[in-house]
Amino acid sequence: MLKFSKKLLYAIEAVTDIAYNSGGEPVQIREVTSRQGVPQRYLEQVMQRLVKAGILKGIRGPRGGYMLARERAKISVGDIARVVMVVDANNESGLPPDMAVGPIGRQVIRPLWAEFQEQILEMMDQVTVEELTTRAFKNRVPSDVYNRITYSI
Repeated sequence: MLKFSKKLLYAIEAVTDIAYNSGGEPVQIREVTSRQGVPQRYLEQVMQRLVKAGILKGIRGPRGGYMLARERAKISVGDIARVVMVVDANNESGLPPDMAVGPIGRQVIRPLWAEFQEQILEMMDQVTVEELTTRAFKNRVPSDVYNRITYSI
């Protein structure tokens, strides 16, 4: 089930950073970690999962990095959350294992908890990476997009 972990927040930040700063060019992971203060070693695992899920695409080579695999408006925060969700086989509800173990816990509390989490995911599905980048722009978050634009005649 859904956990609001550092990994989830890092993934949302990384995808938004790439969308906000790419300017159509690949963004290297060290650039994302530098701007967001996320440990590179930790973020690499998340990035690979996002590539496998078709949210990002990895570009190899010296000028490589990551780009969005789909349009910003077609990637939701819920899509990202589903990729990094941690599923504990022994505890599918997301509750600590020693919680809600009685009949009321199993038959009422755990299903209610699952409903809450599904509602949260539905809300996350309503927020796209496009909206996050628009919020970043409105909040005057600095962007490297202008440093990536090259002109040739």
